Amino acid sequence: MSPAPFAHLPCPVAHALDVLGERWSLLILRDALTGVRRFADFERSLGIAKNILSARLKSLVENGVLERRPSKSDAREVEYRLTDKGRDLVTVVVALAQWGARWESPAGTAPRFFNRHTGAQLALLQLRDVDGALLRLSDIGYEAPSAAASAAA
Repeated sequence: MSPAPFAHLPCPVAHALDVLGERWSLLILRDALTGVRRFADFERSLGIAKNILSARLKSLVENGVLERRPSKSDAREVEYRLTDKGRDLVTVVVALAQWGARWESPAGTAPRFFNRHTGAQLALLQLRDVDGALLRLSDIGYEAPSAAASAAA
């Protein structure tokens, strides 16, 4: 695996981009979150070239987002399964999809995210304080880690 281009930056956004910053990676992740597991199914869903898909799947496996497992239905087949690290990205994918639906998708063309048990549509993801209060951008502060803390990490 090649070195992460943003590893020198003391920023979790930069580090996340080292893992997920390539556009196909997020689309593969979206499909994995909806149950796609096999190479051919990713290829069919995305219309992606085999060499690019192979490289992106390899990177996601190397970064611990996906893992390769033998298929339960056919031992000759490999499945790509989300790890805990990969499942933790569902909030990111849903938030990105909700943003895209609002700002970039023609009306009526966005997917609908819903609760499988109740059928209820998911609420818009929003930033909330620990007490549940809705936050605006002007309410949010950011503090970069100190140089000493970064060096110790």
